Amino acid sequence: MTETQLPKVTIIVASYNCQDTIAECLKSILALDYPEGFVEVIVMDGVSRDSTVKIAEQFPIKVISIRLNAPAAYNYALKIAAHPILGFIDADAKVERDWLRKVVPHLYEPQVAGVSGSIETWNSTNPWARSIGYELKNRYSRIGKHTGRIATMNLLLKKAVIEEAGGWDEKLPSQYDTDFGFRISAKGYKIAYEPGAVCYHFNRPTLKAFYRQQLQYGKNTLKLYFKHGHLAKGDEITDMGMNVQPVLLLAVVALFFLGIVPLLRVLWVGSGIILLAMLVYFVYSAVKISVKFHDWSAMRLVVLYFVRTTAWFVGAVNTTVRYLTGRNK
Repeated sequence: MTETQLPKVTIIVASYNCQDTIAECLKSILALDYPEGFVEVIVMDGVSRDSTVKIAEQFPIKVISIRLNAPAAYNYALKIAAHPILGFIDADAKVERDWLRKVVPHLYEPQVAGVSGSIETWNSTNPWARSIGYELKNRYSRIGKHTGRIATMNLLLKKAVIEEAGGWDEKLPSQYDTDFGFRISAKGYKIAYEPGAVCYHFNRPTLKAFYRQQLQYGKNTLKLYFKHGHLAKGDEITDMGMNVQPVLLLAVVALFFLGIVPLLRVLWVGSGIILLAMLVYFVYSAVKISVKFHDWSAMRLVVLYFVRTTAWFVGAVNTTVRYLTGRNK
């Protein structure tokens, strides 16, 4: 593909309180090996309370600060983007220099609406972040040449397909990428996966930060399943096992509280058995990943799995209560 045949691309970076990563993110985008004038960069900031906007404004790009969630910000950028191909890169991610050249050719494959690269850990010296990265890489390894959906962490999409699908669902502050993937898949489109195009993501470095992230996923995953019930069966990235874990935790909690009644104390045994089974499964999964990546620090995943399951459970309960009380409209 010659220089003149390469498509022009608008790269959209959604940000919120990302002062520690936004500079490196934008430097990596502006350093892409791509013809001069062929890449437009738009930062959509959700009115950050830190120095994100001030840092972003130092670069030769468009910076728009408006109080919108990520899908709403993407829809806004969709209307002002100058080019027919849109790139999505998270503000806490950076891409290798030839990322764009590696993903672009896939756009010319039949029925391909977009293409994504693989994900490595940016802050790999942090053991919690590194363990999260191993687990994510393991899940992404299940993807073949094409997939129905993928995260917007590093993604290229045809603008016309986004418009055809009706844009992003602004009622889903997260999980909007899964919803979008389902909708374009229903139209016969697919997303190509290019593992050779590398994106580095800054994973959550503490359990508290990881819990807060997963809590939002839990809230919006249930909203997603209310909208598309069959997605609960899982896919390559989020399988059935992950979706079942919060349900099992619900069973643990329910049996425990029912067991408070003296005549039902036997239910505590059931609660303990379920919890023990989850622990065994988490240990088994962590061992497999530790062996696969030759790093026993990944055994931290046992703790991370429990944190994620708890966050998803609490998030689902929160969403359910809001639906029952009419506060989720």
